[in-house]
Amino acid sequence: MTSAAMACALSAATAMMPGICSGQTTAADYATDPTYSGGWSAGQNGGYGFGAWSFNGTEARSAGTYQAMSSSSPIGTAWTLLTHSSSSGLANAGRGITGGLLPGQTFETVIENPSAYQGFYKYRGFDMLFTSGPDNNGPGVNTAALRLQVFDYYNPSQTWKGTDTANFNLSPSITGPTTAAQGVRIDLTLTSATAYTLTMTPLNGAPVSMHSGTLAGPISWVDFRSYNGVSTGPDDTANNYEISSMTISIVPEPSSLALIGLGSAGLVFLRRRR
Repeated sequence: MTSAAMACALSAATAMMPGICSGQTTAADYATDPTYSGGWSAGQNGGYGFGAWSFNGTEARSAGTYQAMSSSSPIGTAWTLLTHSSSSGLANAGRGITGGLLPGQTFETVIENPSAYQGFYKYRGFDMLFTSGPDNNGPGVNTAALRLQVFDYYNPSQTWKGTDTANFNLSPSITGPTTAAQGVRIDLTLTSATAYTLTMTPLNGAPVSMHSGTLAGPISWVDFRSYNGVSTGPDDTANNYEISSMTISIVPEPSSLALIGLGSAGLVFLRRRR
């Protein structure tokens, strides 16, 4: 157990402190929600705290389905983005964050990105945009409060990079093949209205990568975009971009945790005296 969880388990005083030990999740949706049992469509909205899914900005020139459900990847049942051209095309999916992401909150998502290297096609890749909406960014529109991306640029290592008020690399560096192996958990925590910390935790046990920075604007929309190569269908994990869950939770303030800890210590002391 974490120190906060242990304190919550021990301290009756937390009954006076809602939101610290219970009800911390303010938004949640999972690809396993019954809403998506018949497939994934624009306008659907499972869970709570998020707006309906939008597929606006999806490239319509190539034939085929761009969004589907899949259970083929290590992250399990997932919302899946597919593309159908080795040199062009974009699969796009995004949704609003009700009330916007606020200081003291953490947005978390679990994804598995494409692993196939697209060779000399310079603009093949995928990204994740945190914007103020009110809809998805279209092809070539990269303006965002925070952008995470992997694009080949003739480089098979496919290193994750980011842009907020400036371009940055995560530390330690982390590659697309690493996060594609078993998936990755991404945690974005707002430490103030403009400052944030970002953590990427590969689910294959590779080192965790982190970055702290300054947002280029407010966040009330999240947008997943795949420009990757030709997909053979929903089960093509080498070329598809998959998302299994997204949540927003409240991060307990240090002062609150300290108060919980004092209450817990008091209870333990009384128990020992008895």
